[in-house]
Amino acid sequence: MLKQCEGSHAVAEAVALCRPEVICAYPISPQTHIVEGLGEMVKSGDLTDCEFINVESEFAAMSVAIGSSATGARTYTATASQGLLFMVEAVYNASGLGLPIVMTVANRAIGAPINIWNDHSDSLSQRDCGWIQLFAESNQEALDLHIQAFKLAEELSLPVMVCMDGFILTHAYERVDMPTQAQVDAFLPPYEPRQVLDPADPVSIGAMVGPEAFMEVRYLAHAKQMQALERIPQLAEEFKQVFGRECGGLVRTYCTEDAETIVIAMGSVLGTIKDTVDEMRAAGHKIGVLGITSFRPFPLLAVAAALKNCKRFVVLEKSLAVGIGGIVATNVRMAVTGMGLKGYTVVAGLGGRAITVKALTGLFDKAGRDELELLTFLDLDWNAVNKQLEREKQTRRSGPAAEAMLRDLGTVASKIA
Repeated sequence: MLKQCEGSHAVAEAVALCRPEVICAYPISPQTHIVEGLGEMVKSGDLTDCEFINVESEFAAMSVAIGSSATGARTYTATASQGLLFMVEAVYNASGLGLPIVMTVANRAIGAPINIWNDHSDSLSQRDCGWIQLFAESNQEALDLHIQAFKLAEELSLPVMVCMDGFILTHAYERVDMPTQAQVDAFLPPYEPRQVLDPADPVSIGAMVGPEAFMEVRYLAHAKQMQALERIPQLAEEFKQVFGRECGGLVRTYCTEDAETIVIAMGSVLGTIKDTVDEMRAAGHKIGVLGITSFRPFPLLAVAAALKNCKRFVVLEKSLAVGIGGIVATNVRMAVTGMGLKGYTVVAGLGGRAITVKALTGLFDKAGRDELELLTFLDLDWNAVNKQLEREKQTRRSGPAAEAMLRDLGTVASKIA
């Protein structure tokens, strides 16, 4: 059924259709509307046989999720930014215990300085925590990926993050095709846990493991991720058969068949990149796009296959590995080792900075001529940066950089609604 709705509400309805039995929630922008919507459905009776638990922190939310999943309940939660960092200890425990929790991460920048706008710093900071990470380009894809996430998590007994861009998607109103309960039931079977707390068959969950077995247990987490590399494309095909549309998979290509330059990215920015590529191809540029849906596990072979005929790639990423540069780009370079391709990393959109077609056109044009720096910061205000660096050089007590730069811009602090 086609309907116009906010991205958060679309995700809430999709999660409800998956028949969760426990939802544990703590509010943090920009994911709050998702759990608010689910809470309203539980209260009204539209979502039955589900316990909605208000907790006192994000750490408690993941701790409750671990407990409920261990007892055999289909479990869901959501978070963002500092909320994800606050629950990190429990996030690692969830994957280490092999519990199939599904969690939405409404991607938002990590402070300091405080920033509530979108980039990918939060989920990418947890790239090695053992969770599967799927990135949505649109609200339709976010909706669909949640349905696939429950099936994937429960088949492999491994937790899954569905990452959608905060505000850009969560608060945007778009038309989505909302599936019926019958369709979701046909795709997602009732939950049958691989492990469960049972007084009649007692086991230890979270046992102490020493050097004699720790490495082997950790390898099993890697082995499950490798299984996911095979299962994710299969689930996407099964989803297409039931719902009649394509969604998911490991990667998505766009105009790559004859492309000499391929731009690689994740999330909603892919829409702007595709618009830019359409204009540039009309002007004669051989350029295409590779969207990565599955960041963990990272699809090394699929990326290599998509890039095998190009001359260069540009990884545009909304995150920064301080001290080295690109996070996604590092993974891409692993995929193309020995292929002789020129590769460029572009850090863009940090803290919600706009990424425009005009800026991308100039960027991709320079890349096509191999005139781009290996590491580029799109639309960075070098005057502001250099002024602060000079201030720190001249004055020992130069103060907090964030406040100093805001004063240079004529304001003391950004207003947060």
